[in-house]
Amino acid sequence: MIDPFSQFWDMIVGRQQGPLSFRLILQPVIAAIIAARSGIKDARAGRPPYGWHVLTHPEARGEGMRSAWKDLSKLFTLAIVLDVVYQVIVNSRVRPLAALLIALILAVPSYVLVRGPANRLASRLGKGPPAGPQGPG
Repeated sequence: MIDPFSQFWDMIVGRQQGPLSFRLILQPVIAAIIAARSGIKDARAGRPPYGWHVLTHPEARGEGMRSAWKDLSKLFTLAIVLDVVYQVIVNSRVRPLAALLIALILAVPSYVLVRGPANRLASRLGKGPPAGPQGPG
């Protein structure tokens, strides 16, 4: 009997050259684009960078997680649909837990790693909060 971990690992490694392998690149890139857009919005709203703020301020976690889920829900849907199609083509069966894990592994790290730095970069490039009535003018 094959243990679930090795079976899952084989599914991930086997996807590098198989059908729909483009999604191994597409999903993290789309997650990074969504995160960059959110980071710029955060900078414009004057909010602090995402990742570190959510980790160090428990009161910000709820709102931060809702914001991230709002951004990632469409990406998760796309990722799960692509994975289900892959599973049907290659395995002739669907493993929902594997589809969910693949979506998490491909999307979440890219999102978390890009949103905060995009906020910092946007703030430094002047895309932060607009100057108020007391600003230069």
